[in-house]
Amino acid sequence: MLSRRSLICGAACSALAPMLHGCARPDAPAKAKPVTGSTFAFDTYCTFGVYGDDAAPARLADACSHFDSLFDLYDETSDIARINAAGGAPVRVHADTVDLLLAAKAYCERADGLFDVTIGAVSTLWDFAEGVRPSPEAIAGALPHVDWRCIEMDEEVLTVRLTDPQAKLDLGGIAKGYVADRLCEMLRTQTNATGAVLSLGGNIALFGEKPNGEPWETGIRDPNDPSGDGVWGTARIRGGSLVTSGLYERVFERDGVTYWHILDPRTGEPVQTDVASVTVLSPSSTAADALSTTLFVANSRRGVEIADALEGTAAYFILRDGRTVESARWQELANFSS
Repeated sequence: MLSRRSLICGAACSALAPMLHGCARPDAPAKAKPVTGSTFAFDTYCTFGVYGDDAAPARLADACSHFDSLFDLYDETSDIARINAAGGAPVRVHADTVDLLLAAKAYCERADGLFDVTIGAVSTLWDFAEGVRPSPEAIAGALPHVDWRCIEMDEEVLTVRLTDPQAKLDLGGIAKGYVADRLCEMLRTQTNATGAVLSLGGNIALFGEKPNGEPWETGIRDPNDPSGDGVWGTARIRGGSLVTSGLYERVFERDGVTYWHILDPRTGEPVQTDVASVTVLSPSSTAADALSTTLFVANSRRGVEIADALEGTAAYFILRDGRTVESARWQELANFSS
């Protein structure tokens, strides 16, 4: 997210498609159809389908603009860019920025090096749009500054500082999930919405229920289809969030080597993995976003172990050789068919 040049460390790609066309029976009254809206934020298209409140999509779009203005890595006026440019000095920020960074630190601590929001020291060296690969020396020089422990916050006065002046935040692996959770909270507390499907560039968050009582249907993209239109299968779930990370977007080739945007925070290089895509289902979109990155970097075997240890969480791996691997609760929670 938040990057006009690179998406770090497993930021979710447009790999999930909410199936709004299936949200109501053909004979259902017009009022049972969702009101839709969209906006461009977080360097991606965000779409909303909401039941029960015609004004809600516009309010969701406004909220996305607010969060984008805070978290955009490449907007020099954003909170994140100002923290990165401060050279270790404390920066006064919005309460939402502190809230996100508190969540991010907690996920970094649990990830055992597989997820780190200070990957910005390395991710800003790469340019996947222009096909720029930094030198090994540049990566080696930046790696010592990838350490989430340098994030220091004062929750009372709302300041953030990086105790390592050369560290940089890049929240691409968690911010869209956090925003999706905040949008669902807004629907619950500030609107009359009864149900909604929110898609933030492929991060899918589900709120409430469909009018017909049926499960929400979400298609998972086939990572091996170069057209980007192929659907591998469909999940049918009652709620929560689905987030996918995959190798098929933000890719370039140089000297016969393919480089993809998902960087390993331990090496600063595109992650070496057996996984083509991983989809995480969790009650929390923040958790699903961070976990999709973590499980991708972990590889499928370790990723399954991580998912199985978390309550209410499931994961589905499509491997680079075309095989699939599921965590123990995937079918129970996702009711998936391919």
